[in-house]
Amino acid sequence: MKLEISAELKYIINSPGTLILNIHALRSQRQVVLEEALLMEPYVKVEELTSGLDENRLIRLDLSDQKNISISYKAVVDNSFREIDHTGITEISVGSLDSSVFPYLYPSRYCQSDKLYRFANNKFGHIKNPFLKVLTLTNWIHSHVQYLSGSTNSQTSAYDTVTELAGVCRDFAHLGIALCRALTIPARYFTGYAYKLIPQDFHACFEAYLGNEWILFDATKLVPLNGLVKIATGRDAADSAVANLFGNIQCQEIQVSCNAIENNFDYFYYEPSKFIGLAYQ
Repeated sequence: MKLEISAELKYIINSPGTLILNIHALRSQRQVVLEEALLMEPYVKVEELTSGLDENRLIRLDLSDQKNISISYKAVVDNSFREIDHTGITEISVGSLDSSVFPYLYPSRYCQSDKLYRFANNKFGHIKNPFLKVLTLTNWIHSHVQYLSGSTNSQTSAYDTVTELAGVCRDFAHLGIALCRALTIPARYFTGYAYKLIPQDFHACFEAYLGNEWILFDATKLVPLNGLVKIATGRDAADSAVANLFGNIQCQEIQVSCNAIENNFDYFYYEPSKFIGLAYQ
């Protein structure tokens, strides 16, 4: 599936500082970046970096002059996904897990799984099939947490969300991750571009490690799962922020788009009666 993505960002530079952006489409076996371009006005030197276990692509801009800057990123991405039948899978013990997934088992800044252990196990611990367990908790979040713009801020955690029962996509993702980890299922944050998201913006969801595969889940149910372009993964939003500002730098405007170049595909959503999961990698 080919998707055309773009991000337009404008910043006001009030003093010398550094801007680290995480807006490039991730390169992976199943996400091929066919073409991309990065433009800046005025031009400043850019350093390309990789960060995290999954080699998230970052750019660092050192801004020494007090001036406004506009950044434009565009790319064409070809994505492919695998449908996996999880009908007969069983839980993987921690003793059998690959060490690379250990960081996604632990509590993190926004995903305090240790505080949600009793809640998660009382609600979902009785479900034997791990895929159905994660699907059920995802559906619970969708049904019980109101999607409400402006209801949360950068300090809101999964524990806050399960208390307030309101949030935006990052809060839905954090709660899904925390509940999975409380059930001893590794889970990680996913940020990306999303086809058919209204209004267009960067989108957050999560992946759970099931049957030795990272499987996509989105408790907002705002977009088709096969219409996502991955930017980054991490333990939570702190690892995968679109922008980190160091110095007196203010974001003035962000515009995002994600459009399908080919429209001859079926939108993929999970059906409660089926055990078919979608693997991104």
